[in-house]
Amino acid sequence: MKIKRPSIPSNRLLKKLDWYIIRKFIGTYIFSIVLIITIAIVFDVNENLAKFTQYHAPMKAIVTEYYANFVPYFANLFSPLFVFIAVIFFTSKLAGNSEIISMLAAGVSFKRLLRPYMVSCALIALLSFYLGAYVIPHGTVIRQNFEATYKNKARNTAAENVLLWVGKGVIAYMQYYDDERKCGYGFCLDKFENKKLISHMTAQEIQYDTIADGKYHWKAKNWKIRTLKGLHEKITEGTERDTMIHIEPSDLIYSKGQQETLTSPQLSEYISRQLERGSGNVVQYQVEYHKRIASSLAAFILTIIGASLSAHKRKGGMGLYLGIGLVLSFLYIMLQTVSSTFAVNGGWPPILAAWLPNIIYIPIAYFCYRKAPN
Repeated sequence: MKIKRPSIPSNRLLKKLDWYIIRKFIGTYIFSIVLIITIAIVFDVNENLAKFTQYHAPMKAIVTEYYANFVPYFANLFSPLFVFIAVIFFTSKLAGNSEIISMLAAGVSFKRLLRPYMVSCALIALLSFYLGAYVIPHGTVIRQNFEATYKNKARNTAAENVLLWVGKGVIAYMQYYDDERKCGYGFCLDKFENKKLISHMTAQEIQYDTIADGKYHWKAKNWKIRTLKGLHEKITEGTERDTMIHIEPSDLIYSKGQQETLTSPQLSEYISRQLERGSGNVVQYQVEYHKRIASSLAAFILTIIGASLSAHKRKGGMGLYLGIGLVLSFLYIMLQTVSSTFAVNGGWPPILAAWLPNIIYIPIAYFCYRKAPN
């Protein structure tokens, strides 16, 4: 007689069903990235081949400096789109094979079915945020330098009439700054105390020390300092002087896409420093800082929408859901672009501009979840 062994309850958080869906999710996500980025590379090569040839870009530089950083940048930028496409693609296939119906008929609720989706999203969101906040900005610097050398041949390397508030009661002015030489001309530094001028420094030339151990090291040439105390005035001057001024070259010049070259800690530090100085040119940096977090969390919202839409088995297969998914994905990206533009040019709060697409899509996700099969 065959003895039936008592079943041992499993306390594992992830069961076979979960691992099955996670493998499907991650595999389809990677496949969609490879497919779409390959197409993007083909179009990019076709568009830029003439410029690469015109400016004699070396093949090694094209591969290692441009495309090696182009791929991670755009893959991470459109990660929510890839998540959405992956969810709709493999979930529609599961529904078409009656696997979703079998799972629901076996007593698995749709809420329980979403667990492996959320686990996969958490892995993708964490990886996406880490790459976008700490890794990709370094590669973006290399890619932008390549573009400035071999593609666009246009880079902002100078600034005129720069006025900065560099500390409490300290204002700096530079008539002209050359970023290639890290050198400024016609420099003056005024210190105020109780709204009274107590020190006025001028220098014919001021050079940033790029090999110093710390930041803010400058070398002033042909300098003069007027120290004012009541009706008394003291003048000191010299040919060369090392001094500490709370200014960095990045504070003096702005180039397009500069916010994308800073890691999140650097962005936070830069924003704080500029706000302390009273600078108004920080909106794009604030939007970029908040957008990195919002874009990572968008994976959860888009996954719920995609899974809820494509879990139904209907005539016509996945074509309808894939079309709806693409429309919703591109609308999300368009909302990101429009809200960022309104923040920079229209005075919208940066945090609202970064989170607006998520705020709009949360009710859509809830509605789709309520309509999902159970």
